Amino acid sequence: MAIDTPFRERAPASPRLGVRSRGALLGRLRQLQPYLYLLPALLAVGVWVYWPLIQTVELSFYRWNLLPTRPKVPVGFDNYLQVLTLPEMGIALRNTALYVIGLLPFSVILPLAFAIVTAGIGGPLRGVYRAVIFAPVLMAPVVVAVVWRWILHPTQGLVYHALQQPLGLPTINWFRDSMLSLPVIVFITGWGLLGFSFLIFTAGLTNIPREYVEAARIDGASSWQVARYITVPLLTPTISFMVMMTVLLGAQWVFPLINVLTQGGPQDATTNVYYILWQFGFRSFNVGWSSAAAVLFFAGFGVLAFLAVRLIDRFSIYDT
Repeated sequence: MAIDTPFRERAPASPRLGVRSRGALLGRLRQLQPYLYLLPALLAVGVWVYWPLIQTVELSFYRWNLLPTRPKVPVGFDNYLQVLTLPEMGIALRNTALYVIGLLPFSVILPLAFAIVTAGIGGPLRGVYRAVIFAPVLMAPVVVAVVWRWILHPTQGLVYHALQQPLGLPTINWFRDSMLSLPVIVFITGWGLLGFSFLIFTAGLTNIPREYVEAARIDGASSWQVARYITVPLLTPTISFMVMMTVLLGAQWVFPLINVLTQGGPQDATTNVYYILWQFGFRSFNVGWSSAAAVLFFAGFGVLAFLAVRLIDRFSIYDT
């Protein structure tokens, strides 16, 4: 006769069931593996990019002078209205457009021509030419500014002693003349940018199949015809990329030179949108105006980036 007890010993888990559970767990971990690799990068982007962006948007609605002991006063959209009505903002926007237009020959036209020409040079001379063109990229922008300030000094510079004094030309204060200061900063920035753009176009040339060029040569095409009908069309993705980079980042590239050489002067002739928001934040200590200007520029450049990407997709030619 069997005795019914309130407690029965639980049967031990099946070894096969345990193996299946561990296998399922390992399967789920393998699915998460790509996201775990991306997690450090995503955290860095969130901490260094999106969190400051959220704080900037928040500060644009307050009046505050960066002192922790002073309270933040909410002002609504007053900072945006004040920034949009400032006459300095119109000058900064105009100068930003001039900087971008002035930098395009240095970021697209000249490096594209140099890349095509040096690609046709054989032997060690090709490496020498490429090293000479790329060398300015290795110099820090502040060092570049100091060197060019010495070269263009009105009475003690290299240009004065090598050209102006022997030819009897008058002294020129390159960085204090309102008509010359902006073109000079564009030239110096373009001189430093040329090597970077040259490197990008040289890398783009390596992706063009040699069969196209050799077939054109067999058909009797000249170097100019090869460049016009084969090389340049197949480089349109690279050209579009450099145009977009110049439009979106050109104002940032000139910022160190403005800060070191002219401080936005004379009479705001060299200021731009990034320098003016820096002045709001760290000279006037008006964080609200600086944050409002930053949000407006972020939105404006975001629209430009969207339009640039659409144009790249529409006009680029790919070797499919």
